[in-house]
Parts: sequence; C-alpha cells; structure tokens
Amino acid sequence: MGHGHDHGHGHGHGHHHGHHGHEGPELPAAFDTSVPDEALTPEQRSRRSLLRRAGLLGAGLAAGGVLAQTTAAAPARAASNGRRGKGFLWLAGDHHIHTQYSSDGKYRVVDQVRQGARHGMDWLVITDHGSATHAKIGVEKVNPDIQEARAAYEDTLVFQGLEWNIPAAEHGTVFVHPGKNEVSVLKQFETDYDGSVKGASDSTPANEALAVAGLAFLHDQVKRRKVKDALMLANHPARRGVDSPHEIRAWRDATPASRRIAVGFEGAPGHQAAGLPTPLGMGRARGIYDNNPSANSFAGYPLESYRTWGGFDWMTATVGGLWDSLLAEGKPWWITANSDSHQVYADTAVRGTGGDFATDGRYPDPVYGGRIDITQGDYWPGQYSRTHVGADGFSYAAVMDGIRAGRIWVDHGQLISGLDVRVAGGGRWATLGGALHVKKGTHVTLTADVALAGGPNWAGFVPKLARVDVIQGDVTGEVKDKDTFTAPTAKVVKSYEVDKSAGTVRLTYDLGRVDRPVYVRLRGTDGNRTAVGAMGAAVDPAGPALDVVGDADPWRDLWFYSNPVWVLPS
Repeated sequence: MGHGHDHGHGHGHGHHHGHHGHEGPELPAAFDTSVPDEALTPEQRSRRSLLRRAGLLGAGLAAGGVLAQTTAAAPARAASNGRRGKGFLWLAGDHHIHTQYSSDGKYRVVDQVRQGARHGMDWLVITDHGSATHAKIGVEKVNPDIQEARAAYEDTLVFQGLEWNIPAAEHGTVFVHPGKNEVSVLKQFETDYDGSVKGASDSTPANEALAVAGLAFLHDQVKRRKVKDALMLANHPARRGVDSPHEIRAWRDATPASRRIAVGFEGAPGHQAAGLPTPLGMGRARGIYDNNPSANSFAGYPLESYRTWGGFDWMTATVGGLWDSLLAEGKPWWITANSDSHQVYADTAVRGTGGDFATDGRYPDPVYGGRIDITQGDYWPGQYSRTHVGADGFSYAAVMDGIRAGRIWVDHGQLISGLDVRVAGGGRWATLGGALHVKKGTHVTLTADVALAGGPNWAGFVPKLARVDVIQGDVTGEVKDKDTFTAPTAKVVKSYEVDKSAGTVRLTYDLGRVDRPVYVRLRGTDGNRTAVGAMGAAVDPAGPALDVVGDADPWRDLWFYSNPVWVLPS
C-alpha cells in the first residue's frame, strides 16, 4: 500500500546513531540495588522508595526494563534485531521547565532539578523563554547553572534547551545533546529563528517558512556534528488555536525521516493546578486554556478546542481528531506531558529583590516569602505530570533516541506506575512508537501489562485505575488537504474495566488476522469524569469530559495515554 510509511528507519528497535556512549553510569544509583540505601542522597532515597512501592525495583529492572519480566511475547523476537528483548529502562522526565532566566520565572536551575529528582524525574529539560534578552544574555548565563546541577544531581540528566517562540505559531521545546557547542548552537538558533526575536509571530506564509528553516538549521547542526542530537516538541498546541494542522505537518516533515527534529507535541499541557477553584486556587483553567480565537488562529478549529479535556489538549483528547489524523498518515508524531513549571502552587518562595532582568538576563535568587501562595497554577516537575521514555541505557543519547522512537507513555497524578505494551504476530513484536511488519492475514495480538499505582501521590491518596481503552485506526496514507484534523476510522474498539487496586493487570486485545495497515494506542482513566467524545458514542462512548473553567481540580480526574504501535501487513 503506497502510504509513504516511514517506519523503515526502525523507530528505535535496536536503532543506533553511533553515539550511545553512556555519559553517566549504566543505572542511576536509585535503580542500582547493589548500592545500599544509606549510601544514597535524600533525593536518591526518595526515588528508590517510589520505585520500591511501585514494585519496579529489582532483577527485572536491572535486566533492562520496568515490567521486563513480561512473557507476553516470550517466543517472539523484536521487530528488527531483538535488542532489548526484555524491555527498556523507563525513565520519567519533563521537557518544559522555567527558571529565573525566564521573564515570568522565579526559581534557580538547581531548585527545579532538586524538586524534579525528589518527584522521581530521571531527565529534565530547562526551557527558558526565547526572547531578545535570553538570546543575548540568558542562554549563556544559564549554562554554568545547568553544569552545576548536572554535577550535584548525577542521577538526573539535565538538558539545556529553550522555549522557542515558533514563528507564526505557539511555543515549542527545543533542546540539544550536551556538549561543547550546546550554548552556541542554541544561541544562534534563537537569534536567527525565534518568532519573538525576529518579530515573526503573525500567521503569515513567510513566518511559517522561517519556522521550517529553523528546524532545518537544527538538522544541519547535527549533520555537521556541532551537536550530537537536537529535538523539537510543540508545547500547549491548541491553547490559542494558532498551530494550524498544515503547520504541524510542515514541522514534522521539515527534516529527513531518519533524523526527524520535530517529533511531537504536548498531549497534556502544564499549569494543571490553575483549574483549582477559588479560594483554594487560581480559579482559572487547567493548562491556562481559557483563550478564544484571535486574528492569528486557524479558523477551522471549533471553540471547544481552546479548552482542556480531562487535563489533555483537545488535539490529543479527541478520538478521531487531529492527533489521530496525523497517525493515520502512518508517520510518527508523539505526545508528552509536562509541568511548564514557572510558579508552583502552595510554594513559599518569592523573587528576590534588586537586579534588573533586562540587564542581568535573570532575576535575583528566590527568597522565603512568609506565606503559602495558592494563586499560582503550576506543579514541580514530576509532582503531577510525567513523561515516561523507554531508553536502552541511562544516558542523554538514550533518552533522545527513546523520544524520537516514540517509546513514550504519559500519566497524571501517578495513576499507574508502569506500562509495557507489545503487539505481536508472525514471530515478531513491536512496542510503543514501533511498527510490526507482518504478512497480510497474520494473526496479531496486543498485550499490555499495567503496573497499578504503587503508593500515594503528592495529593496523599493512592489513585485507582478504573478502565483502560484500546483505540484503533486505519492507516489511510498522506492527506491531500494538509489542514485535515479528523480521522474517520479511529475509534475505541475495546474497553477493560479494572477490578484490582494493586499489582499488575494484563490486558489482551485480539486484532484478528490483519489485512490492512492499522495502529493501536491506549488510554486509561480513574473513571471520575467521562463524557461522550466529540465524534459521538460510536467512536468514543466514555472519553474525557470538557474541563470547567474555574472549577477543575486536577487530582479528581486522572488519565494516562500511550503512543501508538503500527501494524503494517504486506
């Protein structure tokens, strides 16, 4: 079927770029059971207790993956060369974090890294806002702080990135593999391609072309070995309606498939505490998604796209919507979930006095403010939202490879603690982000091992998974209209009620004898708030409900989502 599927480059099943030298130890100390508890720092001990409670520590993990002991596809071999047949090292992280180097930030780099480590983060990306001040001063000045945090927190991989003002569009995370040119490459990128720096914010064809040129620049820096790798992920894509479907496709396709730079968007935005009702919170919207269309918005989007649904962006939350329309093209496009941490709910710190942001490129270090501030809408990295990446080692390169490969699942409020997905048939298997290539008519089965919540989350309760949905859609090939944002064949094909509250649940879904290219993805909920999806009950009978602006407690509505697996018969 000539649908231009570009899974030929392996999607990470043993796919290498020749730079897998482990920058750190093979395992973080918290994971390494040969390191005694008393030898760990407080953050490492906290991380270990999280893993232990969830039942994710021990021989299975050391063998290479959370839930590595699955027997779902025991006789099968991995879809390419069998590498990581026992699974991956699932590393939790956050690619959207602000510091005192952002005009609306407050915290030091080390504060965010310390808190991230405490909340179980293995990797973090510092993404201060692109701006004239940041391009001129901040991008260089933040680097020593990042270097210090890397040294202080060896078990946390700390990337330097920035929040790109995408020309003609919203924001996006851009980050690079650490190295001697990390600052110079980011500085040149920001100076030449940031929408704010270049005055290129309006939705014009010239500005859209500048965004594509920026991604091509990053690709060129990798090709020329200036940096080992670079990635871009679009942030809060539906918040203002300015990321049109054709722009998202243009970013995705801006660079060769073998070294794609733009690989996905936030399935769920940060600022999740902003929906807490007054007087206990800001009383705004989850994600601060309380906008309306503007002159630069894409006219085709409905009004409900400007709101979150169960804390997730409309593009991801709608079964048969924009994300599914991208997946139906058979091309990779992944989802993540992040904190967008600027000002943390119930924190006591305030900005220090003195200094001048425009001159210094940063605010003074934060100080104790004498009161708990509940008018702020963010959480610390890992406190609420987590992005889990299947890596084949504990290194910067392995995390970036895992992200590019789409080995990612996301959760809110620690609804679940582990997920292992295998799609198997014809003696082979593929996992999240991968493609199972089989002969037409091969019998294919999806098996998911879900590790339930292993203990209380930050809000003090143990979340309970009520239901898991399997969503399936046909691969229909590249769209003629680049502004397509529906996928008519995508729907919930099976729902599983979960009647356990601890341990691991195994779910098996039979795809039957597959005679056409399809993809499957998973979603799960605590069952507290559901509604018929936008495309009707036949497509999504119990999906996430529209979040109420001013009254959306994020802890009362928890979901997890996985990235897809394709099945490609020939």
